[in-house]
Amino acid sequence: MTTNADQATNLDQATLLGHPVGLFVLFATEMWERFSYYGMRALLILYLTKHWLYSDGDAGMIYGTYAALVYAVPVLGGMIADRFLGLRKAIVFGAALLVVGHLGMAFEGPPATVVDGVVIRSQGHEQIFYLALSFIVVGVGFLKANISTIVGALYGENDPRRDGGFTIFYMGINLGAFVATLLCAYLGETYGWRYGFGLAGIGMVAGLATFLLGARFLQGVGLPPEPMALSEKRLGLALESRIYIASILFVLLIWSAIQNTQEMGVLLTAFTAVVTSYMIWFSLTQCTKQERDRMLTMLFLMFVSVVFWALFEQAGSSLTLFTDRNVDRGSFFTAGMFQSLNPFFIIVLAPLFAVLWLFLGRRSREPSVAFKFGLAILQVGLGFFALVIGAGFAGPDGQVAVIWLILMYLLHTTGELCLSPVGLSMVTKLSVQRVAAMMMGVWFLSSAFAAYVGGWIAGLMAIDGS
Repeated sequence: MTTNADQATNLDQATLLGHPVGLFVLFATEMWERFSYYGMRALLILYLTKHWLYSDGDAGMIYGTYAALVYAVPVLGGMIADRFLGLRKAIVFGAALLVVGHLGMAFEGPPATVVDGVVIRSQGHEQIFYLALSFIVVGVGFLKANISTIVGALYGENDPRRDGGFTIFYMGINLGAFVATLLCAYLGETYGWRYGFGLAGIGMVAGLATFLLGARFLQGVGLPPEPMALSEKRLGLALESRIYIASILFVLLIWSAIQNTQEMGVLLTAFTAVVTSYMIWFSLTQCTKQERDRMLTMLFLMFVSVVFWALFEQAGSSLTLFTDRNVDRGSFFTAGMFQSLNPFFIIVLAPLFAVLWLFLGRRSREPSVAFKFGLAILQVGLGFFALVIGAGFAGPDGQVAVIWLILMYLLHTTGELCLSPVGLSMVTKLSVQRVAAMMMGVWFLSSAFAAYVGGWIAGLMAIDGS
C-alpha cells in the first residue's frame, strides 16, 4: 500500500532531465513573473510620455525612481522571508501583489490633454497608475530574491547539477523577457495601452497559478523557519497577518515615494554617501593592509558597476524614446519591441561566454574581475558610439537605420555578460568576513542608486524628435 508519506517522498525525488522537477516549477514561475515585469517595462516610458504627457525629463525620473525601488526592496523582502514567512509564503504573497499591480496598470483612464499650455490629467486614474506601480515594487521585493534562493536550496552544497540548474533557471528569465517585450509592446502600442498591460497581468496570474500548483515538488524547501511563531497573536492579530498588513502600508509609502522623485533622489544619494563613507573609513582604520586593498578595490568596482548599470538602464527609458522618434523601424515593429534584443542576445551568447571563460580559465588566461568590469564599461560606451555613428548617416527626416540600434544592443549585452555574472561573486571573494553581509547589502544599494542615476541621465538625454 502506498502511504501519503511515500507519495510525498516520490514527489520530492522526482526528476526531469536529470534535475528536480521543482526546478522547472520555479523556471516557469520566474518566466511568467519576468514576462509581466519586462512586458510592462517595455511600455512604461512611452505610456508616461504619450498617455500622461510627462516631459522626457519627468518621465525619466519616474522611471528611475521606480527602477531604484525595484532593486532596493528585495533586500527587505529577503529578510522578512528568512526570519518569518519562509520563502514559499513570501513568493505567493509577492506574486499576489504583482497580479494586483499589473492588472491595475490596465486601468489607463482618459489620455492627458493640453489646455492653454497646461497638461490636464485624470487625477483618479493617475493615482491608480502610481498605486499599481507601488504594488509591483513590493511584489517584486517579496518574490525576486526568494525564488532564486529556493533554486539553490533544491541542490546539495556540492551537487554537480547546481550550476546547470541555475543556467536553466536564468534561461527562463530571459525567455520570459524576450517574449514579453515582443507581445506586450506590440499590443500596447498598436491596440491600446490596457491590452499590453493586461497581457502582462495575465502572465503574472499564470506565474502565481504555476507556483501554487507545483509547490508540492519543492522538496519541503522554503517553509517558514518557525511555523508556530506566525500564529502568535498580538492585538488580536497573528504575526503573519501583521506582516501582510504592514506590507500593504509599505505599498502606500512607496506610492508616495514614486511621486516625489526629487526627495527620493536626495534620500538615496545621502544614504549612499553615508554608507560609502563608512566603508572607506572601515577599510582605512579597521583592516589590515591586505584587507584594505581588497575592500577599496571592491568599492571602486562597485562605482564602475553603478556607471555601467546607469547607462545600461537607458534601454527602458531614453533609448526607447530614441527608438520611437528617431529610428527607422519599418511599418510593423514598435519601439518597445526592440527591448527584446537584449534577452535574445543573452540567450544566444551566454552559453558562448560560459565556454569562453572556461576555456581561458583552464589555460590560466581568464581575465581578472577588474578587467571584465573594464570590458563592460568599454562596450557600453561603444554601444552609444554606434548610435552616434548612425546619427551621422541619418536621412533628412532624422531617422537612423535600425542596424545601428541592433549593434548598440549587441554591445550592451556583451558588456552585461562580462560584468553581471561576476558581480555577486566579486563581493563574496573580496569582502572582509566581519562585514560580508553588509557589503552584499551595499552591492544591492549600488544597483538601486545606479537605476536612479539612470533615470536622471534619461532626463538629460531628452529627445525632441528633430
